[in-house]
Amino acid sequence: MANAEKVAAVAELTERFRGSSGAVLTEYRGLTVAQLAELRRSLGDNATFAVVKNTLTKIAVTEAGLENQLSSLLGGPSAVAFVDGDVVEAAKGLRDFAKANPLLVIKGGVLDGKAMSPSDIIKLADLEPREVLLAKLAGAMKASLAGAAATFNALPVQMAQLAEALRAKRSATEGSAAEGSAAEGSAAEGSAAEGGAAPDSDTTPEPGGEG
Repeated sequence: MANAEKVAAVAELTERFRGSSGAVLTEYRGLTVAQLAELRRSLGDNATFAVVKNTLTKIAVTEAGLENQLSSLLGGPSAVAFVDGDVVEAAKGLRDFAKANPLLVIKGGVLDGKAMSPSDIIKLADLEPREVLLAKLAGAMKASLAGAAATFNALPVQMAQLAEALRAKRSATEGSAAEGSAAEGSAAEGSAAEGGAAPDSDTTPEPGGEG
């Protein structure tokens, strides 16, 4: 490979590592061309599978800032699955193909800049697909909104009941106050009547005396 071709290949790999949400390094020793084509089809739109040269890939991962995460994995015949779609679905595709074709060995990878071991990738494959998780999240949000709507719908009724209770309490308080005022008025009228009456006198003193 000429120098210009190597530079172009490194630049392309570097861009793939930078632009992909994740990358999984594998060893494909012993797999046929037909099997590799089957693997590419199984990944669909979630990932692209590319056979790479270790020397060029080591330069690319260094330039992409992933040397610590990936350089140690570049040994033997290497191929990289660059994840462009659902990372869970891509991990499932690789896991299932490796089960059916043990010659494909998952060596590790990187997801959003963080290193992943083979067991991490298998755990990722065991997760539910993105669509299922989103559907569950939407269902939970819908249930929460329904509960909130029921609460809001109940508020006018509760407010009306509270207003009626306050009105009844106010009426009862005003009624008690009116009865108390009437009773005090009657008592005051009785006291006034008793104080204004003239005392009775049976005899009137006669002027002078017997002469």
